[in-house]
This record gives sequence, structure tokens and C-alpha cells, in this order.
Amino acid sequence: MDELNKARQTINEVDRKIAELFEERMKACAEVAEYKKERGLPILDKRREDEVVARNCAYIRDDVIREYYADYLRKTMAVSRAYQSRLVNGVKVAYSGIVGAFAHIAAMRAYPEGEYVPYPDFASAYGAVEKGECDYAVLPIENSFAGDVGTVMDLMFSGSLYVNRMLELPVEHCLLGAAGATKESVKRVFSHPQALNQCAGYIAKNGFEEVEFPNTAVAARSVAERGDVSIAAIASEETAAIYGLTVLERRINSAANNTTRFAVFSRVKSDGRSKSKMGEHFILVFTVKNEAGALAKTLDIIGAHGYNMRTLRSRPMKELIWNYYFFIEAQGDINSEDGKDMLIQLSATCDRLKLVGTYEQSEKE
Repeated sequence: MDELNKARQTINEVDRKIAELFEERMKACAEVAEYKKERGLPILDKRREDEVVARNCAYIRDDVIREYYADYLRKTMAVSRAYQSRLVNGVKVAYSGIVGAFAHIAAMRAYPEGEYVPYPDFASAYGAVEKGECDYAVLPIENSFAGDVGTVMDLMFSGSLYVNRMLELPVEHCLLGAAGATKESVKRVFSHPQALNQCAGYIAKNGFEEVEFPNTAVAARSVAERGDVSIAAIASEETAAIYGLTVLERRINSAANNTTRFAVFSRVKSDGRSKSKMGEHFILVFTVKNEAGALAKTLDIIGAHGYNMRTLRSRPMKELIWNYYFFIEAQGDINSEDGKDMLIQLSATCDRLKLVGTYEQSEKE
């Protein structure tokens, strides 16, 4: 056991040195990126990379280890390219849906200079960040009218990403028509079922026939492609601009305070060094032991440390029938000594515990 600990201590010390050198290497990569950007040079320079691998592998004496070192170098340079691409082209932001969907609008508002990458569903967008294809994923977690987005909450529990930012996007539905359409010419409306439900009063008042679509942007695109003045889409004003539609009427949803909260997911958890501590929040997901009072014990620990719970929800665990995990959002600085002590105590009462992330008070976009 002493030999194992000694070997692990050596690894820990080497890893610490590697971390320092990695940061130094990436700063040099940033200078390379600036040089390439100014001169319009491509990020990938294969000949240079081949030279680096050949030269550096010569430093390794062990033939077997040299094979792994070559692979290590290739992966390190792939990370360097991704970093340079981010500096030159901006962050890559994953979202679910198509151009003009509310998630696309949220991604644009979160990262105005970003590159927005659409995915067919929440899991694909989330997975793109896990695999390093994108830097961030902007996904909805809650709508003030329709409630939780369970699929995204499940990804928080089972996935490896962290939430370091939240933003609120007011949902303002508009009636969008093709060129030449008027409100009087419209007979049918296309939209997502939730949007149709949120505008039910307006639709009934005008006697429109409803047609469901996978999301509001797909509905708008279909109206634009058909060019039929008798059909209209219910979607956002931004979507109208994207697909060249005319806004026939604004703010047609029944609930004026309809808002969707979006979480920004990344591969790294916030280290708590934010200058502003105002309105700081955190998210925990956990399971409790199958014994009487286990959940109450957990909640008592959170309350005893002075944290105000904003939300408590339960969700079924897909792999275990009739078993549930719990989702909590609470207010306070979990990076404080109180927060660290609370997590230690929770670890003793919870079967599984994950700090999904910390964020400042939700931004209103």
C-alpha cells in the first residue's frame, strides 16, 4: 500500500507540473492564434504538427511509452487547435432545434459573437459539449407557463457537464405571415403545441384552425416555403426576420409573463472566484438512502447551513423503477466554508450527490 501511495504521490506532483506547463503552453498558443488571425492563416498546420511529434518523441527512451507519447502529443495539439479556433472564430454554442427557434435566440443573446451549432435534440446538444465539439450548450430547464423541461434535468443528473450561467428569455409570440398576408386572410396557424396552448385565447377569438409542428421555427420555415396567405406561424419576431415573414400581430400569448429559463452548460465547474457574490445560486442533484426520514435529514442539513431553497423537485430514475432523484436550486455561496461543510455532511446522508454548478442571479435577456 505504501508503494501505491508513493506512486500516486509522484503522479500528483507530475500532474501539478504538467498543469502549470499546460497553461504556459496555451498562452503561447494564443499568441500563435493572434498571428494566424492577422495574416489569415489556417489553424491547422499539419507539417508543423508532424515535426513536433517526430522531434519530441525522440526524447522518449522507452519504445512502448514512445507510442503512447505520440498519441498524447496529437491529442494535446488537437486541444490547442480547438483553443486557437475559439480565439479566432469565437465560441461554439450548441442548441436544440433549428435557426430561429427560441433556443437559438437564447444562444445568440448569451454569446453574441459565437458560432451557433444546431442539434436535433437536447441530448445531442449536451453530448456535443461533453465530446468537445462545442464549448457551451444553451438548453431550456423551465418555462413559467409549461413547467420543467424534464429531459434537461435528467441530463444534469446523469451527465458530466456543469451549469455556470442562467438567463431568462421572455417568450413573446407573434402571428407571422408570408408576403401579402393579413390577419384577415389567415385561416390556419402552425406552431409548437405549447405555443398553440399559450395563444389559445387569441386563436379561439379569431377562429383559426391549429396545426402542430415540432417547434416554432420549423412552423415559420414551413409558412415561408409555402407562401400561402391563408396560413400563418406563431413564433417570435426574431424568427420572422430570419425567414422573411411579416409580423401580422405582436404579443398574442395569453400570459404576459411567459418566460423560459435557459442554462448554459460547460465542461468545467466554476471555481468560485467570481468578483460578484450578489444573488449567487447553486444546483444540487442527489439520491437519498432508502430509509425513513432520509430526505428530511438532507433538507435539514441544507437549512441548518443557512441556504434558502428556491426549488425542490423529484424525478424518476430511468434505470431503477419507482426510484427517484431530487433536484434543488438554492440561494447562497456554496464555495464558502459553510458550503463546503454542508457538502461533506450531505455526502454522508446521500447515496449520490452532485453539485451541478453555481451561477449568479438569472440574467433577463
